Amino acid sequence: MNSLLDRVKKGEILVSDGAMGTMLQNKGLKIGECPEEWNITHSAEVYAITEDYLKAGSDMVVTNTFGGSRFKLAKFGLEAKVAEFNKAGVSLAKKAAVQYGGTVAGSVGPTGEFMQPLGTVTEDAMYDVFKEQILAQIQGGADAICIETMTSLEEISIAIRAVKENTSVPAIGTMTFDKGIQGYKTMMGVSIKEAALGLEKAGADIIGTNCGNGIGPMVDIVMEMREYSSKPILVQANAGIPELINGKTCFRDTPRDMSKKVSALIDAGANIIGGCCGTTPEHIKAIRNAVSNFKAK
Repeated sequence: MNSLLDRVKKGEILVSDGAMGTMLQNKGLKIGECPEEWNITHSAEVYAITEDYLKAGSDMVVTNTFGGSRFKLAKFGLEAKVAEFNKAGVSLAKKAAVQYGGTVAGSVGPTGEFMQPLGTVTEDAMYDVFKEQILAQIQGGADAICIETMTSLEEISIAIRAVKENTSVPAIGTMTFDKGIQGYKTMMGVSIKEAALGLEKAGADIIGTNCGNGIGPMVDIVMEMREYSSKPILVQANAGIPELINGKTCFRDTPRDMSKKVSALIDAGANIIGGCCGTTPEHIKAIRNAVSNFKAK
């Protein structure tokens, strides 16, 4: 949907949604279950999550299709369900977006496989896997494709190419960074500079970062990313760093904690702000309010 890019280019700061995985867990998804299968078996629960985010003020929602590639679904013996799960996931989000307004971005996550020479997967095979998933999402009605939580520049570049060569919708590409002694890099060693330049070269319409960090560190990541690219930037932070408390993974950042950093994110160059692991509709509502109340310096 070109209006997503049009709104950003006009200077509007947009709000994305929050976590899907941790919200599904809150609704009963168990460890070892396939989240994408819930698009069929627990469609009401998946729909309700998207609906709650739209009610909280999301301009863009991301579908429950993160692990919907053939490689990922094969881990559950469900590789034959790529089209069914992806189309259903997008259709559920689209149904909510039509009712409440909003853009639907089909989620495409890492395949979990390595390409040659690190692994056994050829570039052509990786392309075909992404193409299959992306086309199913387009059939479901996706307005954009969000390739997210990537650590390999080669893998995300192939996914972006699959979007650009087979669809007419915007391609969003976000990578996940960790801070080390040499600054922020992905698990595969990609720096923020390399990511920004590489994503733009690959043809991404929107670039950015998600997961791996709370909203504070994201300010620094976005600021550096903005140094190397004029593309719109999407940022989706976790609700803090996950902590294991009494055997349960917890995220401590409250909606108010995250909303306090929204102004700094916008000043750093963010165009679309949402949440990742641990965030809820309440976090998005707080971000929505902070964006609405933002006053440029």
